[in-house]
This record gives sequence, structure tokens and C-alpha cells, in this order.
Amino acid sequence: MTNTSPAPDDQVADAVKGNWVDTLAPAATRPYLRLSRADRPIGTWLLLIPCWWGLTLAMIHDQSASWHDAWIAIGCAAGAWLMRGAGCTWNDITDRDYDGQVERTRSRPIPAGQVTVRGAVIWMCVQALIAFCILLTFHINAILLGVLALVPVAIYPFAKRFTWWPQVFLGLAFNWGALLAWTAHTGKLEAPAVVLYLAGIAWTLFYDTIYAHQDTEDDALIGIKSTARLFGENTAPWLRRFLMATVGLMGIAVVFSAIDDASILAMVIALGGPWAMGWHMAWQLRGLDIEDADKCLQLFRVNRDTGMIPLVFFCVALFV
Repeated sequence: MTNTSPAPDDQVADAVKGNWVDTLAPAATRPYLRLSRADRPIGTWLLLIPCWWGLTLAMIHDQSASWHDAWIAIGCAAGAWLMRGAGCTWNDITDRDYDGQVERTRSRPIPAGQVTVRGAVIWMCVQALIAFCILLTFHINAILLGVLALVPVAIYPFAKRFTWWPQVFLGLAFNWGALLAWTAHTGKLEAPAVVLYLAGIAWTLFYDTIYAHQDTEDDALIGIKSTARLFGENTAPWLRRFLMATVGLMGIAVVFSAIDDASILAMVIALGGPWAMGWHMAWQLRGLDIEDADKCLQLFRVNRDTGMIPLVFFCVALFV
């Protein structure tokens, strides 16, 4: 079972075919960019989108926007790329012994022998330090939140070893940007951002349970826990619960954000966001086949579009 040979042409098995890392990046940088999942951009989107949710709802909340908000949006994008890369590098460092035993992950740079652990640690620190420099341009309370975000990031790779719900820890880490971006705009953490954060966690449970179904057989053999293994054939009912929690909590966050200063029309438009997002998640459920790993990966990747749907509604509501 322990086959650590790299994928053909040293590509990672579940990378997007013909991606820019494998086709355009200098050869010496490719292993490190693969560590950062630069060849699999969906994770960056899933980390970034809650940031933009939080920023746009914060602007709806106080009916104000400035050029600094444009920088917050750009800074969050750069920070998401960097911290997703640092987090994935940390994940691969801690999981290096497990990854070599799983079909989908054995071609990753560390088990494939493309990068040493020491090199991965240095690369992780470089990414995190650059992200911290960006964070320093935000409000002090947002900076403190950004530092605190390292806690769930550090814990997540170990969660699948002690709980059947590691996707909760991923949700805690991946949706932190909703809290941070709201605070970067307003200067303080408020209830709508917390409710939005909870909505994001429910969404993460939805999409990452689908993702985890790719590895259930290998995970069972090596003792890795996941909601996919926990739910098994009952996955669809659980995903419907996560769908309802996502839509309901996001709807509450919208109402809390808009009720004081936004117009009724703006609130109605913004509420269309979670409603439309829920329909997109329902469409995913209709096409789900937990026995088809390729289909699970395809559905996981479309969650970039799922998350962008409410953002479009929020942006329209902001200018009403």
C-alpha cells in the first residue's frame, strides 16, 4: 500500500489538468507551488469568499464604503492565497506519513520526495510572514483576529486523528475571514459577522464532506476519521441539514446587517443571496454519487460558484 512514487510528470494526482504550475512555472518552483496547492486554486477561493462576504455585509451594515475597503478586498485576496498555501504546507508536513498511503495524496511533494520537510517548513514560514505584513495594514482588532486564526489552522491537520468531525475544524479555519474582514472595515467584531461565520462553517461541512468521500476506503484502512466515513450512506440527509443551516444562518446575518441603516429593498436583494446559494447547493445534492470519486471532486470544485452567488447579491444590495 505504501507506494510513494510521484504521479506522471511529477504532477499531483488531483491537480487541475494543464494548470499554470505544471505548464508555466519554472521547474525549481513547482514542488513548492504544489505544496501551496497553487495547482488547485479552489481552496484559495473557498478561503477568500467568506472574507468578501464579511466585507460587503459590513458595508451594508453601516452604509459606508471607502478606498480602504478596496484595499481590504485586495489584501484579503493576497492573504488568502498566502495563508491557504502556508496552511496546506503545514497540513502536508503533519500528514506526510499518511499521505504516502492514500492513492489521491501519495503524489504530493513531500511523500513523493520532491521537497524535504526542512524545505517545506521554510516555505511555510515565508508565506506566513508575507501574509502577516499584509495583515499589519488592517485595523488593530483585525490584526489580533488574524493572529488568533493560527489556532484552528494549527489544530486542523490533527483533528482527523481524534474526532469524526475534522470538517468542523476546517470550517473554523476557512471562514475566519468573515470575522476578520468585517472587523477590518468596522473596527469591531459584531453579531452579524459571528452569525455569518457560523453559516460559513455549515457550508464547509457541506462541501468538505463531499470532498472527503474520495478517500473513504483509504481513510478506513489507515484510521483517518471524517464526516464522510461517519455519515456513510446517510450523507445526503446530513448534507441537507448543512444546506438549511447555511441558508438560515446567512439569512439571519443579512437581516442583522441591514436592519439598522439599509433600505428594505437592499435587505430583500441581499436576502436573495442565501436563497440562491441554497438552490445551488440543492443542485449539487441532486447530482451527488458518493461512490464516484471524480463526481465528488467535480461537485467540490463548483463550490467556488456556490460561494460567489450571495456575494453578487450583496454587492448589488450595497449600491441600492
